[in-house]
Amino acid sequence: MLYYLFQYLESEFNLTGASVFQFITFRAAAAFILSLLVSTIFGKRIINYLRRQQVGESIRDLGLEGQIEKSGTPTMGGIIIILATLIPVLLLAKLENIYIVILLITTIWMGFIGFADDYIKVFKKDKQGLKGIFKVVGQVGLGIIVGAMLYFHNGVTIKEQLPAEQQITQQEGKRKVFGEAHKSTKTTVPFLKHNELEYAKALSFLGDEYEKYAWLIFIPIVIFIVTAISNGANLTDGIDGLAAGSSAIMVITLAVFAWVSGNIVFAEYLDVMYIPNSGEMTVYISAFAGALIGFLWYNTYPAQVFMGDTGSLTIGGIIAVIAIAIRKELLLPLLAGVFMIETISVILQVGYFKYTKRKFGTGKRIFKMAPLHHHYQKLKYHESKIVTRFWIVGILLAVFTIVTLKLR
Repeated sequence: MLYYLFQYLESEFNLTGASVFQFITFRAAAAFILSLLVSTIFGKRIINYLRRQQVGESIRDLGLEGQIEKSGTPTMGGIIIILATLIPVLLLAKLENIYIVILLITTIWMGFIGFADDYIKVFKKDKQGLKGIFKVVGQVGLGIIVGAMLYFHNGVTIKEQLPAEQQITQQEGKRKVFGEAHKSTKTTVPFLKHNELEYAKALSFLGDEYEKYAWLIFIPIVIFIVTAISNGANLTDGIDGLAAGSSAIMVITLAVFAWVSGNIVFAEYLDVMYIPNSGEMTVYISAFAGALIGFLWYNTYPAQVFMGDTGSLTIGGIIAVIAIAIRKELLLPLLAGVFMIETISVILQVGYFKYTKRKFGTGKRIFKMAPLHHHYQKLKYHESKIVTRFWIVGILLAVFTIVTLKLR
């Protein structure tokens, strides 16, 4: 809203300084600061309100040190993250931008699913929360919506670099490096020199017009990524500060990719896919990063509030959608390595237990407990040490992810 206000003031009254709102970097910085202030200042009030409503976490005794003491800690703290993200975005972003629209839908959609789950756990006293099938339906539904919008909306395009012999110098002295904007289901493949993969080619067996049916493969891929990453974030939210801190590292990294992908100069220099209008996502991502860091003010050990599924499912959904929108989803196993490790530890634990029980009559476990962070708790590591070391791993993965811009 402020973006449009200052745009009007500049065009109608030539207001000095109003043009600064045209710059993505300024609005991204302002969004980060504003979201940080909202989450820290109003976060305390929200926590106090949750306490008065007795929205406390019901803790199962899993034999972990310090676990029972957390019983009664307010949950649904994801509301802080959502509000601290949405307020700066509504004030500072270009709301007609298709990528901003998609991210707003993602935040509200996944926030509602997570809120429903937390509500059932807290107020209905059902520890199982929202039935798994409904969560999956919600995640698949979001995947269909996001996939369809990215595939069919005319505002979602890419520009590809022209061959050297076709690059011309225009009358104003600028060199034309990129071709015309066009629809495509291409994505970026890390570590390869010619690092683009066209999803549609998987359907080339359908004949010359196979590209018309690319949505048949693109939308299921979006569904899978959204479901996997949102569940990964949900599993990571097990000890104080782990999910929020790890997510903040991933999100800041994605902000770099979004800004580079939407900037024609840096896209040319780094030889990455240029995605027109995608740079606007930097404003959203900055607000989201500020919200996560502000939430950590109250979520680090000992936590004054838990994010609950309201936060964790939303976080995972947003990270997945951003990565897909900037065509960097194949980097998620690296960037979101903490989520992946946590998810894989659960899959291995459950799979091995069922296999050994079926084969030997007694189930055996690979880890003392899954997800992986609970394994280290069982080994008597303090929560703060576990979280800090996971953050360090996350930072290393983020740095390596950024390095892939030139590592080919």
